[in-house]
Amino acid sequence: MEPLPSALLTDLYQLTMIQAYLEAGQTGTAVFEFFVRKLPPQRSFLMAAGLEQVLEFLENLRFSEDELGWLERSGKFSSTLIDYLAEFRFSGEVRAMPEGTLFFGNEPILRITAPLPEAQLVETRLINILHFQTLIASKAARLVLLAHDKLLVDFGLRRAHGAEAGLMAARASYIAGFAGSATLLAEKSFGIPTYGTMAHSFIQSFDDETAAFEAFARARPQNLVLLIDTYDTEAAARKVVTLAPRLKELGIAVRALRIDSGDLVTLAKSVRRILDAGGLENIGIFASGGIDEETLLAFARQRAPVDGIGIGTSLATSFDAPALDCAYKLQEYAGLPRRKRSTGKATWPGRKQVWRRYDRDGRMMGDVLSVEDDKQGGEPQIHPVMASGQRIASQASLHDIRAHARRELERLPLELHKTKSQVPYPVQISTALEQLAAVADRRVSLAELRP
Repeated sequence: MEPLPSALLTDLYQLTMIQAYLEAGQTGTAVFEFFVRKLPPQRSFLMAAGLEQVLEFLENLRFSEDELGWLERSGKFSSTLIDYLAEFRFSGEVRAMPEGTLFFGNEPILRITAPLPEAQLVETRLINILHFQTLIASKAARLVLLAHDKLLVDFGLRRAHGAEAGLMAARASYIAGFAGSATLLAEKSFGIPTYGTMAHSFIQSFDDETAAFEAFARARPQNLVLLIDTYDTEAAARKVVTLAPRLKELGIAVRALRIDSGDLVTLAKSVRRILDAGGLENIGIFASGGIDEETLLAFARQRAPVDGIGIGTSLATSFDAPALDCAYKLQEYAGLPRRKRSTGKATWPGRKQVWRRYDRDGRMMGDVLSVEDDKQGGEPQIHPVMASGQRIASQASLHDIRAHARRELERLPLELHKTKSQVPYPVQISTALEQLAAVADRRVSLAELRP
């Protein structure tokens, strides 16, 4: 990975709360959990992603001399806080769902157990990391299900909301099943395969389209993909039919033609006929340009002869559902359950586990959300990944994470493959968790009655 962001990439109120915690002696063990309150209407499931970057953040979080000096000069903070931050090292425990795991509303995907000031300090960046990668992985997973094994490539960097967003969109979409990305740094940082063709500007810089194709082919003979919709898509396809034998004599094979505009289904069929008639059945067709779920459904419905697809803006911005209603909330402090009771934002208290059951075909059939020590039927989804501020096992490779995500999608109920599922996945709240919530409520109510 590239250098980590500054420790000051956080909210002001994190530091003001920590200062108050320290002065009030509120430094006992706290438990926070990250979860999504409810799924967006356009999502029937979510896919967890970003854990690797969270663990990297926790292991390396430090305040530099420059940052500490700036905080001191700002005049906003006490020497007590500055001294605390100077020595800060995350010492807590992390339990989480593995990346690539599918989850649903109110199910925690990560739990932090640490002294209260530590657990509070990491909130902003932790949400920032988990929210975005989970958002994009969930979007990508839907696209993967609808693409029916067609090759999908992330084209989103140029329209992503910033450089880090573009890079992490490449990672999250690869986890979910995309074949690769156009983002070069994704290959350097994560080993993600990169794909690329050419821009219309390359074609336009030549007076003759065939000359442009040949010049590019000679310069980039491997995995050659030619962009054919700069002027007349069908005419360009015929030019490729004429050019291909000459390139073959040079040892250059055209792998695919890319169509980036127009009626993609109609043009793909027309180009396919032109290629086949010219004896070029082995040249594939790659489509791009404003593609989303509805486009993929149209490809399937109309049997478009498209072999590969580049998806940009709709993926990197999760255009149809650009944010998740996620939260990182205190669930336990000093050994006592804590919960928020705000209307519409109430939380379940305590250290929780998600138990998942499967049917005879191995497909998911329902979850139970309960307290950690209340064993239920099924498989637990949350596992230890860090203790005393250090990972407790070697990190999973991106290949293994991707394989886990693929297995998860294979076990997803078929009803949830639809873009608009009418049957929500069942998540049951256990009796033990309801009882713990009652205990927490009763304690708060009694405290309010004390003079």
